[in-house]
Amino acid sequence: MNATPSFDQRVRRRRHVTGAATTVGGLLVLVIGAAVAWSWRGELPDPVASHWGADGQPDGFSSLNTALAVLLGVGGLSVLFLGGVTWALGKSAATLRMMAAATVWLSLFMAIVVVGSLSIQRGLSDAREVGSINGVLLVAILAPIVPAILAAVAVPGDPRQPTTAPVPADAPRVKLVDGERAVWINRVGGRLALYLAVPIALTGVALAVWFRIWPALVVDVVVIVVLLTFTTFVVRVDHTGLTVRSAVGWPRYRVPLDEVVRAGVTQVSPLKDFGGWGWRVGRDGRLGVVLRRGEALLVERTGGRAVVITVDEAAKAAGLLNALADRARTGR
Repeated sequence: MNATPSFDQRVRRRRHVTGAATTVGGLLVLVIGAAVAWSWRGELPDPVASHWGADGQPDGFSSLNTALAVLLGVGGLSVLFLGGVTWALGKSAATLRMMAAATVWLSLFMAIVVVGSLSIQRGLSDAREVGSINGVLLVAILAPIVPAILAAVAVPGDPRQPTTAPVPADAPRVKLVDGERAVWINRVGGRLALYLAVPIALTGVALAVWFRIWPALVVDVVVIVVLLTFTTFVVRVDHTGLTVRSAVGWPRYRVPLDEVVRAGVTQVSPLKDFGGWGWRVGRDGRLGVVLRRGEALLVERTGGRAVVITVDEAAKAAGLLNALADRARTGR
């Protein structure tokens, strides 16, 4: 009789399956794109246009082999890197979904850019006649979004692993009267989004108006929406546990009260600990909502998982979460 897999084994298997599936899928997209482009070799000029200038006209050229080598080489290494992060650090469903979406979007974007730029050169004797690549860029930016979202949705959520073990005695707590209901809510945001959004918007408008690179406006909108989505969060601690959600409602992360092992305060360096700012995954697999340096709420969860949130009054949030977890386990 086969033994039932442990929680750790199930999590590890899900991490490996997700990493392998998204990596193989991403590489397959690149290979299919290269194969389609290679099938056009008799219809393409030699050399082909491989780079376009600010005026929308081609200003760089290469052989077809070189263009496909860049697609498979740079694209393949990028997909393998994301797959490695998924395989090694994907301890939570939130991380797995983020990596799956990134892999799908990136592989499709690169394939569409290369294949699309070659498709508009079919039948030309001179690649300098090809004209603007704006339409291809617009499709490359927008078309992968829905498949990326579907890939994220397809990743199953975290399996439940409640615990009845007491919260460690040395964990911080706030005092609660029997029957008292308490809620802690705070908003965490960063000025980084504003600092980045303004120059991005101005650059996009400049490119669109002066150089007629109209996809720059789409890039503007997409980048600004992403910045606002991933740099403003609402953090809530109540009788259900911890909830962290973007100001627009997604992404969202929840730690049920019966999965809280311990809450505390830690110090965070965004670049050192998480490689940057925003919704991140750390080198040790911790999920991070990191918008500034300094004090952060650290919530350790069953299954070896953890989330770090740079939020004001982190000690109050940790104390309340520990107290509520104690109450839930003792029934008082």
